[in-house]
Order: sequence, then structure tokens, then C-alpha cells
Amino acid sequence: MSEKTMSRIITMREALGEAMSEEMRRDDRVFLMGEEVAQYNGAYKVSKGMLDEFGPKRVWDSPISEAGFAGLGVGAAMTGLRPIIEMMTWNFGIQGFDQIINHAAKMLYMSGGQFNVPMVFRGPNGAAHMLGAQHSQSVEHMLATVPGLKVISIATPYDAKGLLKSAIRDDNPVIFLESEMMYGDKGEVPEEEYLIPIGEADIKRPGSDVTLIAWNKTVKPTLQAAEKLSAEGIDCEVIDLRTIQPMDEAAIFKSVSKTHRVVVVEEAWPFATVGSHIAARVGDEIFDELDAPVLRVANEFVSMPYAEHLEHEAMYSEEKIIAAVKKVTYK
Repeated sequence: MSEKTMSRIITMREALGEAMSEEMRRDDRVFLMGEEVAQYNGAYKVSKGMLDEFGPKRVWDSPISEAGFAGLGVGAAMTGLRPIIEMMTWNFGIQGFDQIINHAAKMLYMSGGQFNVPMVFRGPNGAAHMLGAQHSQSVEHMLATVPGLKVISIATPYDAKGLLKSAIRDDNPVIFLESEMMYGDKGEVPEEEYLIPIGEADIKRPGSDVTLIAWNKTVKPTLQAAEKLSAEGIDCEVIDLRTIQPMDEAAIFKSVSKTHRVVVVEEAWPFATVGSHIAARVGDEIFDELDAPVLRVANEFVSMPYAEHLEHEAMYSEEKIIAAVKKVTYK
């Protein structure tokens, strides 16, 4: 971020809205479709003002059918448009997985290169607060396993704007994961246009003793844990993965080769996840650099409870991150 002149502080929802609006002004093939994105200004007000500026032909309120409007978006992309499909939540987006996995992801391959699918599927991922088992799951590890999809998961307004603009311009289908809990988060965002390349992780905090890898809303508690551990003499490097697929393995290997210890923090059930993949890749490629086993901090392997205190117990936490770091550093 040092190369950019920061001149204002805006919210995550404003950064996302700016990214979409700027790309729609730049390219008249870009349009937004989803539940309540138009007249209601978006369920989380990310698309506020866009209907007024661009009109109903480019900002569409869809029926309540994720499979339906995801499929419509795939067809529109195949014919030369560049849709942005908003899922009110990725818990609902699961209804559209057939269109995303079997059509958007595979169309370029199955058509022998005749049809690419330049589109973005975006919306909040993971738990919010006391929404229960059916509205609290993360999907990044489900979608990152599918060839043909790019998967982005953002943690700051700066990254949100720069990566969403890159995603809209990409000629492949991109999964863009946000968080309901972060739409009000504020951060520095340049007034001038900028892009962030897809596939590049970001070191949010340099350190020398242990590498902490996080993305989406796990970044904030990971940074908070790192600050507390610093007071105890443990210097943590925090990597925000930002892009899940393709993954910036070079950044991971470089950091772990320096610190020789790694903890992955994710909001997912602990079986067969992005964190599992990172642990496997570190073991495959730089095993001799490790001074301790790779540890993962994830949610408990249970459906999300509704009760607030049980929800806290079921999820990753700052306390669990600190405990994992102390374990790998033998403190």
C-alpha cells in the first residue's frame, strides 16, 4: 500500500460499491443482478445509488432463485456481457452451485475454448452473529477445488476495491467472498484508480518467529493476537492470503522459510479445507524448514449453534490463535 497516496477513509461497503460503479462506467457490458440489489440498494447497501445512476437495465432485482439468476448470468457472460451476480449470502449461493460448478467453471473447457465466462459471483461468506446452522457456513474450500474458478476472499476496504475491479475485468468466473460482519469496517482507500493483481498474498504484519496465515474476517483477530504475542516476545508475521485460488504459494514458502513455524487461521470446519491444503503444500515443498508441526485454527466440527455463547465456543478465536502460536513456539 505504500506506493499509493491514501487520502480518505471509507467503509468496506463503500469500497465495493465504488469498484462496481467505476467498472460499470468504464465498460457498458458490466451489469449487476441479485436479490434486492436495485430498489432496496442492496441487502447490505453495497449497491446504494447504483440503480439511480445506471438504471434498471444494468441493475436488476432478481427473483428469489439463486440457481435461476446464476444461470442467467452464465448465459449472459457466454454472449459477451460481464455480469456481477450478488448472492445475498453464500449460504443461499449453495442453491446456485450447479450453475457455478457445472456451467460457469467448465464452459471454457467443454466448449474447446469457444466460450469464456467473464463474470463475478460475490456476497458475504461465513458466519455473522447468531444466525444459526443454515446461515453460518464458509464455502471457500468447496469452490477452490473446482478447476476453472478463481476464488478471492477479502479483509480490508483497500483490498476489496482493488481486487473486485480486477475480478470484474478478468475473463474467467471469479468467486468473490466478503463478510456481513465487515461491511462497516473502515480503511484507507485511494481516490485514484488502482488494481490489485489476483493471486498475490499480502503481508499485513512482518515478523520473524512464526507465520500466521489468514483471510477474510480471520485477519483481524489474527492481527490482534499477533500484537498481544509481541508483548510476550513472540514476533508474528501475518499473511493475508487474499486469493485462495490461485494461491500465492511463493509468499507462503518464503515466509515459512524465514520463521520456520506456521499457524493457519480459517473460518471453516477442520476437515479437508484450505488450511489442510496449505499444511500439505508446506509439508510437500519445505518440510526441512519446519521447526514445529503446522497447526490450524478452525471452527469446531459441529453445526453452528444459535446461542451466542455456544457460537463463540464453536468458532475460531483470538484466544485459540494465541494458544496455537505458543504451542508451535514451545512457549
